Amino acid sequence: MIRLLVVDDHPVVRAGMVAVLGEEDDLEVVGEAANGAEAVALVPRLAPDVVLMDLRMPVMDGAEATARIRSEPEAPQVLVLTTYDTDADIVRAVEAGARGYLLKDAPTALLTDAIRRAARGETVLAPPVAARLADRLRAPATPELTGREVEILALVARGMSNPEVARALFIGEATVKTHLVRAFAKLGVQDRTAAVAEAYRRGLIDLGG
Repeated sequence: MIRLLVVDDHPVVRAGMVAVLGEEDDLEVVGEAANGAEAVALVPRLAPDVVLMDLRMPVMDGAEATARIRSEPEAPQVLVLTTYDTDADIVRAVEAGARGYLLKDAPTALLTDAIRRAARGETVLAPPVAARLADRLRAPATPELTGREVEILALVARGMSNPEVARALFIGEATVKTHLVRAFAKLGVQDRTAAVAEAYRRGLIDLGG
């Protein structure tokens, strides 16, 4: 018998999953949780084999809850069941330790098979999710900015012109321009303003200082 904990912030969705899974002879729903925090608290008490985890929930989201659950000794497997298939959601869930990632429109047979496979320690991914991960792995790595390029962008973010940056760093103005052109290419932008915005978005520079 595979013990299940169902985690979803929508009561109707939870009730539907419990009803469907209850019809399987080898599956037993031992508990329900309305958010990630409740799931983390229930796992030690209920000792499920598999946690069916929604992602976007109040109090604590599914990715954080998955990471906490999987960090414990003798942790259950976590199978994400969500309506979201964005790259960010998928990567967060996989990095947190989820054994599988399914979408809520999955047929019942696919869901129950995924639960059994997750309980055996197998990785289970919905076809669209597997395709996204494959595309991500095939994509060329984004070139990293050099320390000098980051330094120059930080000064540009403070409103300095190329000549001012050159004087501040004791380098030639042409050198400043060369570094900026290379930084633009790496960041996929066309101008100084966009470069500063993208560098800030990536956490490379701090606009507050």
